[in-house]
Amino acid sequence: MAFSRDAKSAAFLAVVLVALPFASSEFVAYQIALFVIYGIAAQAVALCWGRLGFLPLGHALFFGLGAYLFGGVLKGAESSPALYLALPLAVAAPALLAYVIARLVFARSSRSGPYFSLITLALTMLGFLAAQQWSALTGGFNGMANIPEIPGTSRYETLYWLVAAVAVISTLVLAMLAARPIGVIWEAVAQNEERLQLLGYATDRVKANAYAFSALLAAVAGALFSAHQGIVTPQAMSFILSTEFVIWAAVGGKGSSLGPLLGAAVVGYASAELREQFLYWEVAVAALFIVVVLFLPNGVAGLLKRRADPRHGEDSPAPAAVQDAATATSAAPVSLTLDGVKTAQSGVTILDGLSLALSGPGIRCVIGPNGAGKTSSFNVITGRLPLLGGGVKLNGCDIGGLPAWRVARRGIGRKMQVPSVFADLTVRENLGLAVWAARASGFDMLRLATLGWHTRLLADILQEFPALASQLDAPAGTLAQGHRQALELAMTLLPEPKLVLLDEPCAGLSPGETHQMIDAIKTLVRQIGAAALLIEHDITAVDAMGGDVYVLHQGRLLDKGSLADIQASAAVRAVYAGGRK
Repeated sequence: MAFSRDAKSAAFLAVVLVALPFASSEFVAYQIALFVIYGIAAQAVALCWGRLGFLPLGHALFFGLGAYLFGGVLKGAESSPALYLALPLAVAAPALLAYVIARLVFARSSRSGPYFSLITLALTMLGFLAAQQWSALTGGFNGMANIPEIPGTSRYETLYWLVAAVAVISTLVLAMLAARPIGVIWEAVAQNEERLQLLGYATDRVKANAYAFSALLAAVAGALFSAHQGIVTPQAMSFILSTEFVIWAAVGGKGSSLGPLLGAAVVGYASAELREQFLYWEVAVAALFIVVVLFLPNGVAGLLKRRADPRHGEDSPAPAAVQDAATATSAAPVSLTLDGVKTAQSGVTILDGLSLALSGPGIRCVIGPNGAGKTSSFNVITGRLPLLGGGVKLNGCDIGGLPAWRVARRGIGRKMQVPSVFADLTVRENLGLAVWAARASGFDMLRLATLGWHTRLLADILQEFPALASQLDAPAGTLAQGHRQALELAMTLLPEPKLVLLDEPCAGLSPGETHQMIDAIKTLVRQIGAAALLIEHDITAVDAMGGDVYVLHQGRLLDKGSLADIQASAAVRAVYAGGRK
């Protein structure tokens, strides 16, 4: 059933491509095959841009590399047939290059945006210049000519069917991936990358893997191009071609597996025809692109696409949550130590020698006036602010300066001050991301069954918050404030961390919702045996939580003790007065 849903777009494409030679002529089919090849490369661009939210402007680099390498191997195999065994390497090499580039770029800055786009643009320009100058290998300006046909195919007859088969397969694979957990993760990267990192996902690696896969698609398209044309020139690695890939992906629909391919085939073929009949055809294509960007952000495919079926899997128990071995010491109680922690931003000191410690499960509260450093202390612990002095240890292991995803994998869960969820994903998918975080392997992310994973804790959470249970297939962005708070709390607890950082979980809630939230936090934190630090301004909520209270002031620990001791402290009363809801 799931396969038939995934195969709809691929089946439609197969019908069209099979009927085309019979409905037109072999020459028209030959021409269309070229733009189908371009469409596969446009699918690669759409994968990064439409699914993960970062725009690559240099996919012609991998298209051209695939074309040159594949064409060179075909030429060499004429005299040394053993070289045919190297054909897979011709398309794998550009993918490996893409992975290395992405790992280097995203390791430095995991955020996507113009920074990455400009780097890919510059690399394509370098590739184009290299192709022009390295004439001994590429043929220079004249290109690599006399590329033989792929064994068993005819350039003007049977190669069309190979191109069609590859296009159908790429469309099917992309549709299947989008419908599985990896597709949910890709969309989560685009929507809220920082939240995903706080769940323990290494988003730089997720993006690098996706970029390498997209480069593999572009290289396969380039290989087919070399066999189809019989010649590869530096134009196959030019910025102009990269721009056309982007235009075709946008017009067809960057969020669709089929749209970019149809955009390339229809717009590309129409452009080729207009080139001969209309002097200003480039203006027409540019105008079409502007109209689509302004008025059809999902492309033509967005007009035709109905609401996607919810991604469900058959219910099955999830494996146990696992934290990194470095801090997963089940025999000893959880402990956190901040020793003289300092941090600053834009030259302003935020934490100035903050020291505090906790040991063992239970809930502790952190209070203090605005600007005391409460949220900033959480940000330092979770790697969102730089550690400029002192140390942070979890279970005796140094975690200071680690990126957010590594901190999460060490067993720390974080709820943000403002509810941070994946607005365009369903409630079920938001919860699924949290369930998979500490449990799923790379292979699990490709399995449809993983979508149906559930845990005892998930069932208890849905019992605590029945409003979530009744809206599992609703987009998280449509939830009321209180329900978004509950959803993010659920996402924070589902990986079953040993230390939970909760930043004002009752903010924006009514008195009734506040009591429900307090009861749920106490019950669920006790159930997973975790320690919790909770930032709160409402003294009634602090009193209901129980446990020790830490008072922060001007980036330092002012006092610690029971709420009664804190309220009796002259030093605390001098700088802080708690309110009641």
